[in-house]
Amino acid sequence: MWGKFIIFAVMKDFVAIDFETANGRRSSVCSVGIVIVRDGRIVDRFYSLIQPSPNYYNRWTTAVHGLTRRDTDDQPTFPEVWTRIEPLIEGLPLVAHNRPFDESCLKAAFEEYGMDYPGYEFYCTLAASRRKLRLPNHQLHVSAAACGFDLENHHNALADAEACAAIALKLL
Repeated sequence: MWGKFIIFAVMKDFVAIDFETANGRRSSVCSVGIVIVRDGRIVDRFYSLIQPSPNYYNRWTTAVHGLTRRDTDDQPTFPEVWTRIEPLIEGLPLVAHNRPFDESCLKAAFEEYGMDYPGYEFYCTLAASRRKLRLPNHQLHVSAAACGFDLENHHNALADAEACAAIALKLL
């Protein structure tokens, strides 16, 4: 298995992040998962459901992650959740599998609530997988498996963030 790619484990401190959305609007984050890695080890995890904005779900997103309004109507809004996350991730770069999606969700949520976006540094495990692994595709579960991680609960934001962290520890 190790012959499939070269390991350059230089990134030792980072936060893997994953969002799920309620509908086609990037601001409609309905759950977030983060995995904090320091010195190459997972030291903390955080997961929260979020009341999305705008607050509606379409059938396609619910089919992907299984969440509905019943799950999130009584949950905190993005600013409430982010005040809990912000101190945990301070000074760390963010890593996502398909960075353009998760970064755009984060920026859209900040904009939706009139919050100042602090310009987080982002890295992409999908791009790293495409560069370094020879796989039939580079979907999260496939890339994670190639890096020795079995993703059992795909599209749960915390499980996806854990898979992303495992990939980042091998490829970034």
